[in-house]
Amino acid sequence: MTTVVVAIALALVFDVSNGFHDSSNSVAALVATRAARPASAVVLAGAFHLLGPLLAGEAVADTVGSIVHVADGATTVQVAGAALTGALAWNLVTWWRGIPSSSSHALVGGLAGAGLAAVGPAAIDWGHLDGWRPKGVLGVVAALAVSPMLGFAAGFIGNRVARRALRRATRRIDRPIRRAEWVTAAGLAFSHGANDAQKTMGVMTLVLVASGHLDHFAVPLWVKLAAATSLTIGTSLGGWRIVRTIGRGIFRMRPLDGLVSQAGSAAVIWSGALVGAPVSTSHVVAMSVVGSGASHRFRHVRWTVVREMGVAWLVTLPMSGLAAVAALPLWRWLG
Repeated sequence: MTTVVVAIALALVFDVSNGFHDSSNSVAALVATRAARPASAVVLAGAFHLLGPLLAGEAVADTVGSIVHVADGATTVQVAGAALTGALAWNLVTWWRGIPSSSSHALVGGLAGAGLAAVGPAAIDWGHLDGWRPKGVLGVVAALAVSPMLGFAAGFIGNRVARRALRRATRRIDRPIRRAEWVTAAGLAFSHGANDAQKTMGVMTLVLVASGHLDHFAVPLWVKLAAATSLTIGTSLGGWRIVRTIGRGIFRMRPLDGLVSQAGSAAVIWSGALVGAPVSTSHVVAMSVVGSGASHRFRHVRWTVVREMGVAWLVTLPMSGLAAVAALPLWRWLG
């Protein structure tokens, strides 16, 4: 019972870290283009992050909860706890460095690493098709790989189309565009809450099923409320290091760039939530900003920052997995 309580509590702490780590992405353009002050942006993001998990269904939670299959309930709880520990540790390291790393990557890496260490390869669902939806590790990694490309395409194409449509507009167009940014930022925050909070909901429900507190995998209302609230608390803490990286480190955005990148990112992330694909908000938003910058000229993008994000993308899975393996003995001792 103690292990279950600690695992649930750690899942909510992870969700808070996800809030200040990833949720800052949803307001980076809003703040960087001076469409809103940081405090106002955080209030907006917090409200829509709260709504997203409550209204978006359970498709992503089901995908994350099905990654690990261990017959013994106590071992499942230990694996989930170690995975959360590894993912949380990696979140804190990348937040401190101001790198837009993926909490989704970190959680999947933690689950795979802890599952391998605890039981072996048989414990991991490496990939299968559920109807037309890819599930398991392969499905998750595919979603995490494809979604940044879609973000780049949305930023690049959307910016080219928008600039062509507004080619005769004067600088006075910036004011209504800044107002429209509030709408796209709200949509991005909602879609982020819908996708990211479900990952924590999936792990929490996995723990409850494994410990016998639930008969089957169905996310209880209190789990949805707890995950949504934790994500909102994290948002209110603010991840301004990452805001600076996305809003100003990649390239200096103008209001139209912010509007297009937010709208494109929201569309990609919300699509992932609908089909149960746990995409990385950090990478989708960052790559949509890169796409917006590249649509002007490729040299406008600070590619050294992009390269650093790419390295983080590559190492997050193995590093969070190793951190989870290191944490597993502690959870075995607790259990």
